[in-house]
Amino acid sequence: MEKMMRAVVIQEFGDPSGMAIIEVPVPTPEANHALIRVEAIGVGGVDAVIRRGTLGASFPIGMVPGSEVSGTVVAVGENVDPSWIGRRVWAFTGTDGGYAELAVALASELVPLPAALTSIEAVTLGSAATVAHFALAHAHFSAGESVLVRGAAGSIGIATVELARRGGAKVVAVTTSSVDRGRKLRKLGATEVLDRAGKGDSIISESFDVIIDVVGGADVPAFMDRLAPNGRMILVGAVAGFPPADFGTRLTQAFQQSRSFATFSLASIPTEQRDAARIDMFEAATRGELHPAIHAVMPLDQAPEAHRQMDLGVVFGRIVLTP
Repeated sequence: MEKMMRAVVIQEFGDPSGMAIIEVPVPTPEANHALIRVEAIGVGGVDAVIRRGTLGASFPIGMVPGSEVSGTVVAVGENVDPSWIGRRVWAFTGTDGGYAELAVALASELVPLPAALTSIEAVTLGSAATVAHFALAHAHFSAGESVLVRGAAGSIGIATVELARRGGAKVVAVTTSSVDRGRKLRKLGATEVLDRAGKGDSIISESFDVIIDVVGGADVPAFMDRLAPNGRMILVGAVAGFPPADFGTRLTQAFQQSRSFATFSLASIPTEQRDAARIDMFEAATRGELHPAIHAVMPLDQAPEAHRQMDLGVVFGRIVLTP
């Protein structure tokens, strides 16, 4: 008899109500893959973008969303070292397969967890802090520079704030949607708090050496105008959609400012470098140098509610699902 498990599937793209929890067959790890008994699932911004249908027909009805899990390896496929079995790991499952009691991932996408780090903390940091680390490197950030984090209340933004401060930023400004969020971000290292439009009651910094943008959307050109001479803006997310088609004209209109714009995805980083950075981020958390911001922990069947809160923009940090 085929073994079954509970998983969340997208039955209709759009509203969170299009997700449902059903029984599906337990996956079998193919060659170079491992099967993980899931303890925690990170609810990421890309999950919400896929569920909304923003990315088009490349994702099928009936898919299991989720890309970031932690738990214990219970089986491995061919060409995988059997010593992984029984080990606690963080894993990237791709663009799907995470919202389930068991998930498969490439063995190359497994990272062992320190004993002092919980599975819930791991999925709060595993992708987010690693993106933040490499995004700052992509911007050639150096100590003494000013940094603006646009969309700082999410897990990537929070990690960027902490890493920029650790890296010696002169200024760490953030955009966020409420006084309460601003207060929390100041405790994590922000020095200036702006609203979503980049305005504040007492703006100290009009321009920034580095802007890390998690939001994207129609306001990208306006934030490009906030770059200092030789400033660099890195787009790491597009939760508000893609920038306008002609957004690049802002750079040429300010030609003598020598500003630059780039996108960043972890997919461009070799696996070995990604794994090494994740291990560093996990170890930093065990030393209290990074702080997993956990908005809520919810059971798996509350995935629609988790996505509703994402859509409302009320999440500070990350929601974690548990099977």
